[in-house]
Amino acid sequence: MSEAFFQDRYPEGVIKTIEASLYQSVNQLFEESFTKYATRPAFTCLNRTLTYGELDQLSAQFATYLQQHTDLKPGDRIAIQLPNLLQYPIAMFGAMRAGLVVVNTNPLYTEREMEHQFNDSGAKALVVLANFTDRVANVLEKTGIKHVIITQVGDVHTGLKRPLINSVIKYVKKEVPAVTIPGAIPFRKALALGKNINYSTPNVAGDDVAVLQYTGGTTGIAKGAMLTHASLSANTMQCCVLFDSILNDDGETAIAPLPLYHIYAFIVHLLALTRFGAHSILIPNPRDIPGFIKTLKQQPFEIFVGLNSLFVALCADDEFKAVDFSKLKITTSAGMALTKAATETWMKMTGCSMSEAYGLTEASPLVSFNPPGHGKLGTIGLPVASTDCKIVDDSGNELPIGEGGELWVKGPQIMKGYWQRPEATAETITEDGWLKTGDIAAIREDGYMRIVDRKKDMIIVSGFNVYPIEVEDILSSHPDVLEAAVVGVADDKSGEVVKAYLASSNKDLTAEALRDYCKKELTAYKVPKYIEFRDELPKSNVGKILRRELREEA
Repeated sequence: MSEAFFQDRYPEGVIKTIEASLYQSVNQLFEESFTKYATRPAFTCLNRTLTYGELDQLSAQFATYLQQHTDLKPGDRIAIQLPNLLQYPIAMFGAMRAGLVVVNTNPLYTEREMEHQFNDSGAKALVVLANFTDRVANVLEKTGIKHVIITQVGDVHTGLKRPLINSVIKYVKKEVPAVTIPGAIPFRKALALGKNINYSTPNVAGDDVAVLQYTGGTTGIAKGAMLTHASLSANTMQCCVLFDSILNDDGETAIAPLPLYHIYAFIVHLLALTRFGAHSILIPNPRDIPGFIKTLKQQPFEIFVGLNSLFVALCADDEFKAVDFSKLKITTSAGMALTKAATETWMKMTGCSMSEAYGLTEASPLVSFNPPGHGKLGTIGLPVASTDCKIVDDSGNELPIGEGGELWVKGPQIMKGYWQRPEATAETITEDGWLKTGDIAAIREDGYMRIVDRKKDMIIVSGFNVYPIEVEDILSSHPDVLEAAVVGVADDKSGEVVKAYLASSNKDLTAEALRDYCKKELTAYKVPKYIEFRDELPKSNVGKILRRELREEA
């Protein structure tokens, strides 16, 4: 479809295009907010709040340390391996102000995964939480990392609270390993060394890489998506024009349970909401549902950013009903398919509808969004401003309205390519700039798009296509099912059959009862032949159910 096709179907008041070159760099974007909103709260974590002015000062100190006390040069890569703590925005903004490329690293990575990412990216520096230094120490000599900055959980807190938090975590909870990394410098010392000295503003061009975001991509081993200053700035603007119709420019509060090192939370909290001067409440451990809900009760909020499995877990806890939702304006969901059951339960409990979005790392990440007030359940909405989408067959031929095929995307937010992988880049981005998403989708007459499933997750039963999302949605709608995942398993007669894994709130629920339930909504070949009950399904660090692990088990 042409971009005009979608724009003609935008609801009234929704902005259709952005000025992609408004910001020359991501630095210009966030530094504007640092100045404009200096006295406002920017980020809060564990009851400590940083204002935009304090974030400006501390990130400048970190930038100065990197420039004046290391041999790092603009364009060098720095890995940041932190959960949702205040140190993350300080380190990230500081690294960019020093002209470095940020390599977001999952703190839960295994040694093998860390070694691959550090070496593939060519990272020369690492910011890491003390809790994870044992794994870092085991791989450090196998990498090119020369500078290690270690922080403890309470390092940004003031007064007696800082040593109290750090002592409890180290000596009472015993979460900090007794490991020494030669030459490593404490985060607080790095900030102190950068105090009272001005960093040198780097000369950054829009095409320069700002972030190396690692992803499995549409196929293969984890690759670094080169997200440039231009692509991230464009996607920030695309987010902002969507929020513009519903958020006020007066410092509204957002809940940030998803890890900032994940590109979804990165673009929303660190860039888009920062541009609004919003206040993000960082949740270090969203899996601790009681602790999470306790934080939610501390102050009203206007924005909640999450995904399906998190919504399900929260709504299943009775204490969640006691949270004040009176100010909640918008709930965004992305990262995994949003089920009808989760949507309806969330709406009933909070009074707030959901706006489902769709994106992928290679698109910085936002591709489409249900405009606030104009959402359509079961769709991923319309392409964001200045973005074109089309559905193609296996030969790359565009398909008509309503037909399912691979979704291709084109816009200013598309990555530069995969880091040092020209062949993989050529396989994923066409010569005329179309990004092949690897997702099967369909475009409706009203322009709203529907994701059918991942191309690689499709199950073929006796020649018929079965998309796991469809079956999972039906299973999840059963009142006793908490979460479900569907994979294909080999079968002598039909090639593949459907196997479902699920967690239930009712220990008496049987596979037979579930099959009977599915038969009312699904054609026979889509009904799970095998059903396995689990206490919990395997999930990624973000909370996304890992079909891949289940498929490998099967």
